[in-house]
Amino acid sequence: METIDPKSTALVIQDLQNDVIIEGGAFADSGAPAHATSQNVVANVAELATACRKAGVPVIHIWYVVEQDAPGLKQNAPLFQGVKDANALVRGTWGAAPADGLEPQDGDHVVEKMRMNGFYETRLDILLRGLGVETLLISGAWTNMSIEHTARHAADAGYRAVVASDGTSTVDDEWQNAALSYAMQNVATVATCAEIAAALG
Repeated sequence: METIDPKSTALVIQDLQNDVIIEGGAFADSGAPAHATSQNVVANVAELATACRKAGVPVIHIWYVVEQDAPGLKQNAPLFQGVKDANALVRGTWGAAPADGLEPQDGDHVVEKMRMNGFYETRLDILLRGLGVETLLISGAWTNMSIEHTARHAADAGYRAVVASDGTSTVDDEWQNAALSYAMQNVATVATCAEIAAALG
């Protein structure tokens, strides 16, 4: 993998919240917790975040957060309907909180969203530009939905997108492979968390 300049790089940790990837969360029946476990996604991302902070790379947590009963969450797609029907990701609840081990640290940034794409109608782009970011390291869930949306937008917005293959998860290996081996190939570099950390020097 090519060298990554820490001075112009940021790490995104997107949607790794209890309702999304942890047993007992709102979407536990989807298979997402089991897939996150098989990917070792929490530990891998935590290690990558530690390496990034050590290298001076900003860490940005992107959380899907809605108010109780999801007012204003337009029900125009199954994913948004699912969030409302499951009463998921409600501000202040355990479900909306980051998975254990992925809590923000001093100096980290938090961005909230109500759509799949981490850029859409959030402060992410203006934050990245203010930080002088050219390369965006992307981790999180779910790979074939929110992660893919964010990576595509990053590419269109002029960022070099690097997606962590073992720092992302979805509901099963089939969906993971579809995202990483097909959708991402023309918009991002795909590498393991360890490879990304090593490329930071």
